[in-house]
Formats: sequence, structure tokens, C-alpha cells
Amino acid sequence: MTGSLHTSRTKLLDATLKVVRTKGYHAARIEDICAAAGVTKGSFFHHFDSKDDLALAAAAHWREHVSDTFAHAAYNNLPDPLDQLLAYLEFRKSLLTGALPDITCFAGTVIQEAYVTHPQLRDACGQSIEEHVGSLAQIAGAALCRYGIKSDWTAKSLALHMQAVIQGAFILVKAEGQVKIAADCIDHLRRYLELLFGSQGTRPL
Repeated sequence: MTGSLHTSRTKLLDATLKVVRTKGYHAARIEDICAAAGVTKGSFFHHFDSKDDLALAAAAHWREHVSDTFAHAAYNNLPDPLDQLLAYLEFRKSLLTGALPDITCFAGTVIQEAYVTHPQLRDACGQSIEEHVGSLAQIAGAALCRYGIKSDWTAKSLALHMQAVIQGAFILVKAEGQVKIAADCIDHLRRYLELLFGSQGTRPL
């Protein structure tokens, strides 16, 4: 019984990620989420007190998913941190498969829509992005040291810029309905990194 309860909770969390990325947070109804999860409303209220309660749990679920996905990606194993950053972008491109809602960011979608109306949820989703920026900033910082780059910009500001481009690309994809836009934006970001490190640093032998 305990296993089935856990399964139904996970189904609800996974369904929330999909429904919210498809319809938006405010338009997503409990009925929609239950239907997508294949569970009853009774099962929903066994696990969660409200839609907001579910959304907070879904934000944590998304954060765990993102952390695990990127922590096990192959780019982490490259010896050169600049190569890691460039391979990270290729990895992001490899994730641009499937239906449009499936390639977008749950955290970014929620923040765009509910940053004023649901500050607790905004902060929970923001934590996911902040943690990801932090991991990228570590790689960028190592690249700055390795390439001897001294500038008034920081590794964190570069990591934030990378995320701004990717999150902005998702908005453009939603506006145009073309996933290729995101891939093109990531390619431009790659060129920017290559120019940035090529013009300000020297690749060690």
C-alpha cells in the first residue's frame, strides 16, 4: 500500500511539471493534473492540501531532477573548464527533443507567471535556477583562472548571462513555436564564449 501511495504522489508531481509547462500555473487545474497523472482527486488530497502545496512539492521535485540530470552529464568529466562550458551548451541542445512543453523549464515558466502572486513558489523555483547558476559559475571560475583572464565581470555574472540566454530562448520558442530558435540561441552563446575566451585569454598548452 505504501508503495502505491508513493507512486501516486510521484505521478502527481510529474504530471504537474507537464501540465504547468503546457498550460501555465494559473490555468492548470487540479482536475487537469489528476487526469494527466491518472489518479483521483481523492488521491490528490491524500498527498496535498491544495494546488499551491502541490506546486511547492513540484518545485522541489524539479530541482532534484535538474540537479541529477546535469550532475551526471558527460561534460563534467572533461579536464578543461572551457571545454566543459562548451560541452554543457551542446548538452543543452541535446535536451531540445520532444513536444514543446517538454523542453522548457518548469521553474522559469512558473517564475514568469507567478513571481508577484505566489512569492513562496517563486522563491522555491528560483532556488533551482540559483543552484544551477552556482554549478556553472564554478566551472566558469575555473576557466577564468586557467586562461588567465582578468576582468571586471565575474564567473557568476557569466553563468547568469548563460541562463538568461537559455531562459529567453524558451520564451522565443513559445512565441514562435519553433524549437530551432533555442538551438540557434545556444549556438550564438557558444560563439560568444569562444570569442570571449579567445580574445581575453590564452589556451594553456
